[in-house]
Parts: sequence; structure tokens; C-alpha cells
Amino acid sequence: MLVIEAKLKGRQNQYKVLDEMILTGQFIRNSCLRYWMDNKDVKRNDLQKLCSQLAKDTNFPWAKKLNSQARQASADRAWQSIQRFYKNCRLKLPGKKGYPKFPSECCANKKFTRSIEYKTTGYKLSPDRKKIKFKDGFKAGVFELWTSRDLAWYSEQQISRVRVVRRADGYYCQFLINVERKETHNFEGNVVGIDLGLNAFYTDSNGDAVENPKYLRKLEKRLKKLQRRVSRRHEKGKKPQSNIRRQSDGSPNHKARIQLARVNLKISRQRKDHAVKTARALIQSNDLVVYEDLKIANLVKNHHLAKSISDASWYQFTEWLEYYAKLHGIACIAVTPHFTSQNCSNCGQAVKKSLSVRTHKCPHCGYIADRDHNAARNILAKGLEMLGAIVNSTEGHSESGGDPKATGESDLWISDSNMANLSCLCERRIINDENPAS
Repeated sequence: MLVIEAKLKGRQNQYKVLDEMILTGQFIRNSCLRYWMDNKDVKRNDLQKLCSQLAKDTNFPWAKKLNSQARQASADRAWQSIQRFYKNCRLKLPGKKGYPKFPSECCANKKFTRSIEYKTTGYKLSPDRKKIKFKDGFKAGVFELWTSRDLAWYSEQQISRVRVVRRADGYYCQFLINVERKETHNFEGNVVGIDLGLNAFYTDSNGDAVENPKYLRKLEKRLKKLQRRVSRRHEKGKKPQSNIRRQSDGSPNHKARIQLARVNLKISRQRKDHAVKTARALIQSNDLVVYEDLKIANLVKNHHLAKSISDASWYQFTEWLEYYAKLHGIACIAVTPHFTSQNCSNCGQAVKKSLSVRTHKCPHCGYIADRDHNAARNILAKGLEMLGAIVNSTEGHSESGGDPKATGESDLWISDSNMANLSCLCERRIINDENPAS
């Protein structure tokens, strides 16, 4: 699958129609959730039938304007949230189980995306793939597509979904394309373990470090100023309207909130861009990448470091690592972080130290190294040990079962064509460890 995003350029009245389409999709989703709450043994097919009933109901004339497949997609999104809640209950996860909620127009929670999704009907692309026309009852008209990726290389049969997303700086159209994406990778025997940190974004087992960009810290002064402006201009007792295009009075409170939202959007885009580029460069230059499986939800409970940990976006980086590893056909292993900073990577003895101690000095063997470099070497050793067990096993999988990362093991994906390369990689690494001069 490939997702291509393009910005929609149109007139102001067209943007208002897009808002009505998005609100109608939210109405369909909320109606499906209410139907599930009020009735027992509701299945996915029942929600699909509810969509057609809402379209025929004269009390909701706007529901019929939305494309039938777009109504079904909104019902599917409601069913996905219900299924996720059921799954969390079956797994008996600690804490909240994610009970489905009602996204509203004024909801400021980021997990509720303001969007509407089409499947294969309700829209039409121009022959040159530079414009798109929405043909359902709302009659939004023709929009120009501004994107750096050329859609002319893909046929309309390859486009399985089209989603219209509203953000703080405008409206975007996402195309989900069925295409086989595969990258060639030259195996050169390079292996690396990385230790994620705050001083440096990560430090690898070779001693190299990538600088932590700290995007939130750089724009924190600007954010605080805009947040104070929003707070001053808020009128007590009045609920602010978050709909960008329907706000016609041009109130200062509305303009300040848009400015604040755009700065937050800029920070999120900078984090994603840094995570994507760093992960791709790391995968392209190595044949095996080992990283520590950090529990971010537990780490942010430290209120002294929570903001810096969130700003580093480690989880997003590791997700892109796994994606590019599968794309290039190499191994990417997540290991438990226990004792990686305390143990000596040279002799294996435990050397206890606080978080403020940044240099590892082993009193047993005299090895001295940077704290993060020592941890990266331990992480790589753990990954090679796990990889050797997988390559030498008959099944190629762990025997623990269940969630692999819950036990500190990686959901390692190894194709049959690369198994021979990995076995040679392990043998070469063992020879190099036994003969350091080579």
C-alpha cells in the first residue's frame, strides 16, 4: 500500500461544503455508536443497515446527500473503535480499555481526525490526475490537487480509498493506492545497535550519535505566547467554535486558536520528517538494526522528563524503523532495555550508576566509554543473541507465544531469501568478535 497526500485548492464556498461533508460523516459515526450502546448483540452488518435507514429518514435530509460508500466507511470506523474496545477487554489490559466516544465538532482531541472517506465511487479524477471532482449530493465541485507526487503513474483501479482531511492550514486529500513496493538492499555485513536518548536522539554501537532536534523546545516561546493570547481572548461562558470555515464573525479568539493550531501542526510535521529520514538512512546503511523496546507510557510518568520524551517522538521513529526494515527485507529487532546502561559491554559486570552519570567506567576491566555508547553495544549483543537463536532454531520463531514485545522479543520478520544472509551475518560477527584484529 502507498498513501499519497495532496492539498485541495478551491473557493471558500467549496470549503464550506467540505465541512458539511465531514460533519455528516461524524453524524453517521455517532449514530452508529448510539445504536450500539442502546441495543445488544449489534454486528457490523447492523451498522451498515443503519446507514441506509438514516439516508431514508426525512428528519435527516443531509444524510442522503453523502455518498453511500462514504456512509458505509463512517460506519466501519465506528465498528473499528468497537472492535478495539472488545479486544482490549479480552486481553485484560490495565487501565482504560478505550470505550468508544462521540467525536463532536468542537472536540479538540487529536485522536478524532476530522475527515470523510470515499471508497471507489463519489469522486472523479481528471485525465491528467491534477484535479478531483466530488459527485455526491453535496456537489462540492472541482478541486485542484497540489502534491509533489505524480498520480499519473497510477490508474483509478489502483486507488482503493480517498480520504478528505481537514487540518489547521487547509484541506488535504489522501489516496490509498494498491501498489507493490519493494526496495533493493545490498548486504554488506553492517550491524548496529542504537540507544535512544535525550542528549542525542540516538547513539549507535559504533560510537556515532544523531543530534536531538528538540522542535518543541525551539518553538516553546512562540507557543506560550499564542496560548496566552487564546486564554486572554476567550469569553467566559461562551463555547468556542472550532469549525474554521463556519466562523463568520471573525472573532479574535478564533484567529488566535488557528495560529496556535498551525504552530502545533508545524511541530508534528517536523517530528515526522525527522523520524522518517533518520529511520530510512539507518536502514539503508545497515543489514541488522537492534533497538530497545521502550515503554513510552511509563517513561512519561516522570514529570521532569515527560516533555522532552514526548518531543523526541521515539515511538514514531521505531515504527518507521520497522516499516523500512520490511521494505528493504532486513532484520529489525526490539530487545528489552533492562540493564543495558548498567552492565559493562566489555566484561559483562554490573556497574550501577545514576542517570546523571554520563560516562561508563568499569572498575572490573577498566573499560571507559560514553554511557549511551556502552548501552548501544549491550543492545547489539542482545539482538545478535536473539538472532542467533532464531536462525539456529528449526521453526524460526520464539517459543514464548502471545505478544512478542511483551516478553522483550521482537516481532521479527525474516523472509526465506534473507535467512542465508542473516546466518552468514551471524557467523561473520562471531569471527570478528573472536579475532578483533581482523
